[in-house]
Amino acid sequence: MSNEKGKTQNATHATNMIPIYIMGKRYDVPEGLTIMKAMEYAGYQFIRGCGCRGGICGACGTVYRKPGDYKIYTALACQTAVEANMYLTQIPFYPAHHVSGNYQETTEAPEEIHKRYPELFRCVACNACTKICPMDVEVMDAISYVKQGNIEKAAHTSFECIQCGLCTSRCFAEMPQYHILQLARRIYGGRIAPKAKHNAAAVKTIADGKFEAKMQEVMKMNTDELKKAYTEREIEPETAGEDWRPEDVRFLL
Repeated sequence: MSNEKGKTQNATHATNMIPIYIMGKRYDVPEGLTIMKAMEYAGYQFIRGCGCRGGICGACGTVYRKPGDYKIYTALACQTAVEANMYLTQIPFYPAHHVSGNYQETTEAPEEIHKRYPELFRCVACNACTKICPMDVEVMDAISYVKQGNIEKAAHTSFECIQCGLCTSRCFAEMPQYHILQLARRIYGGRIAPKAKHNAAAVKTIADGKFEAKMQEVMKMNTDELKKAYTEREIEPETAGEDWRPEDVRFLL
């Protein structure tokens, strides 16, 4: 959408317009928009860096400052409302050192992380990573737990991490915190956390072929048949309790 078109709509709906600066250029946008929507209103197209638009994927990292304020702020463009006279720019991806490995051969030992990312011991505990995190993750504490060998605490502390990489952009030790902590969560989930028995039972049910005939039937349907099956399926009522079950329970795990 072009800026001129937006102004025409504004005249009809009497929307309050505010100025923002995108990479140094001023645009007047409707108050109340998110940064992402304001940029699109100004005519920008998100070919990369828009992701989920729901505050989950971390693709829309944004750096901005306010007039008269020395502080550099960070946020997710899809979740943060624009403010008058904010100066902003996008960082859809921040490159960082990533070490690939064979996860099947990875153990629960903390050394698995230490040997892949020895730079984590360069941490000077400045806490810049925590201050820049848009998800309020205690990044420095999580890294400290990794250094101590406490993968469980590192995994729980960094659970809200969305891999935006902004922590890395401010790190004096030049470490990839988000890669390090992702590995910690994977090790915890795959090697340390207790396994859910019902998951194992579900996997066995699938392996035993309970759904194979139905899957083959669905795969042979044409587009119209698939649409009909989808629109006529039994849907759980909004007011249903936790004990609700469909009439046809043949394909429940």
